[in-house]
Amino acid sequence: MSEQNSERAAPAYAVAQWTAALAAARSGDDAALEKVRRWEDVLAGMAGGRLEIGSRTPVADTPAWVTLEVAHGGFATGRYLAQAPLSDAERERLAALPEDVPGGTDRERLNLWYLGDAGRAELLAALRDGTYRIDVPEESALAVAALLLDRGFAEQALDLVAELRPLMHRLRFTPRFEPVPQPSGAAVRLAPVSEVTASLRRVRVPEQLAAMRETLEVWNPLYDRLVELWCSTVDGELPHLDEERGEVRGGWPCRRWPDDWTQARTRWLDDYTRISRDHAPSGRHAHPKSNFARLRAALLACPVDSAKLSGREVGWIRRALANTTTRHGAPHAEFRASIRAAQAESIAAPTHAAVAELVATRLDHYPADGGVPSLEPIAAAVSEEDGVNGVPVGTAIPAHLVDKAARALEAPVDELVHRGVITSGEVLARVLPQLTARFAAAGLDDPVLAGVYEQTYTAFRRRRSLLLLNLEQQVRFGELPWVRALAVCRSPQVDRSVAAHRSLQQAVLLAITSFPQALPPNPLVREFGAMASLAGTRLPLVEEVAADIFMGTFTVKWRDAAVLASRVLAGTVYAAYYDLPPESAWPQERRTGTRWGRRTADDFAELCVARAEEAGSGRGLASRNGAVLEQSQILTTHNLAVLVHELGLADQLCERAPDLVRRTFDWVVARLRQQPGLDHHAALIQVKNAAYAWRQAIFLLGFCDPQEQQAQLSRLDEAVRDAGLTRFTPAVDGLVHVLGGGRFDETGTTPSGGRRFLGWARGKHWYFGD
Repeated sequence: MSEQNSERAAPAYAVAQWTAALAAARSGDDAALEKVRRWEDVLAGMAGGRLEIGSRTPVADTPAWVTLEVAHGGFATGRYLAQAPLSDAERERLAALPEDVPGGTDRERLNLWYLGDAGRAELLAALRDGTYRIDVPEESALAVAALLLDRGFAEQALDLVAELRPLMHRLRFTPRFEPVPQPSGAAVRLAPVSEVTASLRRVRVPEQLAAMRETLEVWNPLYDRLVELWCSTVDGELPHLDEERGEVRGGWPCRRWPDDWTQARTRWLDDYTRISRDHAPSGRHAHPKSNFARLRAALLACPVDSAKLSGREVGWIRRALANTTTRHGAPHAEFRASIRAAQAESIAAPTHAAVAELVATRLDHYPADGGVPSLEPIAAAVSEEDGVNGVPVGTAIPAHLVDKAARALEAPVDELVHRGVITSGEVLARVLPQLTARFAAAGLDDPVLAGVYEQTYTAFRRRRSLLLLNLEQQVRFGELPWVRALAVCRSPQVDRSVAAHRSLQQAVLLAITSFPQALPPNPLVREFGAMASLAGTRLPLVEEVAADIFMGTFTVKWRDAAVLASRVLAGTVYAAYYDLPPESAWPQERRTGTRWGRRTADDFAELCVARAEEAGSGRGLASRNGAVLEQSQILTTHNLAVLVHELGLADQLCERAPDLVRRTFDWVVARLRQQPGLDHHAALIQVKNAAYAWRQAIFLLGFCDPQEQQAQLSRLDEAVRDAGLTRFTPAVDGLVHVLGGGRFDETGTTPSGGRRFLGWARGKHWYFGD
């Protein structure tokens, strides 16, 4: 960092994460081993000075555009994702290269080969045929250079190669030469077929169910044969229990020996030995004092039919036979047969694991890196064409397995939301780049170049965000040198703004109406910003900032968003509930400062600090920062006012507001009904998330007419009482007071004891009582 007062991330978080991953690995979690490695890399890099966590260039001597491996929380490990080992295909290509291809490493030789005439021709042919894929943004760099040269932009191509040259020996700058099917039009997909089939093939039969099936299919038949073997030695009536007296009645075993008894005994013991190699005894058959164990032990002790067992041993045989014949009936008896038939029927249905394998096999017919255009062939009942053993023809595919397959469905975003494939704003942020990429590439009149651009954009959006301090910003797509070089190829005749604007409207409305209780997550906010830029619309969109890394100030866009909110929300229930300052209270001349080279909105920050006094006077840094940040979200509505009013969505929200308010209030009540147990931190998170959703509901309530507002309030009051949430009554009373024309005082309280519901408190939150 250039300034002396720059902040750096402390290693305590990384140590805690490493400790947790190590504990998980020791408990047998194989996936945790990779986490242990990542956090060890983080800690070693921080200790050795190679990593500066909190910077947008955290790895020493590494440009910002390099895609880094990032652990949870935004900690860079120091590894480059494009520094991958050579694939089998690359090794084959390397072996076939002429000996005079320069380069100090295998990777450098490959990169330089594709810059030569023959290699460039090979690369261009793959690009034109569409037989390439870009998983990491760097993998398109030399493709762009080749296309620039092909179009006559030699200077730009050479400048790009010069910028890439210092890392040519380490990073893969070429695509993978295999086709990647792309959804067309407005369709997107959440995951490729290969990812979905892998998840389906990870479906396992639960251990308890597997043990039960093994008992019924393997051990019970063997047990019945053992019982029958000993019953054949009984002279007279089979032993049974007199349950009233607790005595054994009937004949005695070992009184007669059928001619084939010795051979039957040998066959049984051989079968037991063979079965035990693949199946360990389970349940009651595994207990050393079970009927099964006693009868088997007696069989081992009786090698020939003329052998004499002790009276005690014969007594145990008789008792074991009495137990089983009384409970399950005699061998071949109708009662015992009916029990076994019922047991067989209970496990006759195929397991979900078997059906999941069948669904995966159906998906195997589609391109591994593509999607499926329709779920109908995947969800159809099992037919003879499936040819899967153990799954009867006509078996219906369970809904939860169809839902898994739907992750690969190519369909419009709203359809995926309706189907439950997209379940949150975070998931929505994963698929929107597929649409944004098409709009971003629309300005390139060469379809080959547009295809490379589209894949590059989608790969870039998969980059994990870094933890940033000192008001630094994440790397933007346009900062990639090869993307920047493509500016000369853009056609001024292509107007993508109208389509991008319409798509942005639809995406924002979808996010608000599908997940009304949730703040738009940062990845989604960034995607909205990218779409707005393509639409030629300037929107002051703000991100959610973590309390533990808050630097105490805000850039000017926070103030711009707050001023807009004050203007468009004047007279609404939101403005009254949260005491928004009127637009006139914001000076026309912004009072700004400069920190770390960024313009800061000092008046906005001071207002947030002043308003945060309502949260109390505790000393904890996190709670102090959290209270200030919550006020920044309140003043800006955390993008709701900007998105709804600047994009002209108010009328559409008015139609849906009653349902959205109801759903959000229901979510708040359901959230607060959950019992966090003794975990105080979990209880604080519960209240914070409920308060954030409450704020969303208050915003949406402003789109309802006064009569609907009162109806929503009555319904909320009834739901709170039915849930027994007496602690939440002050929040409801506070809202009643505001809708009646009242206001909160400076402590967020009404004369009747109503309270403004905020998520953060310095000290004990009023929700938790005295």
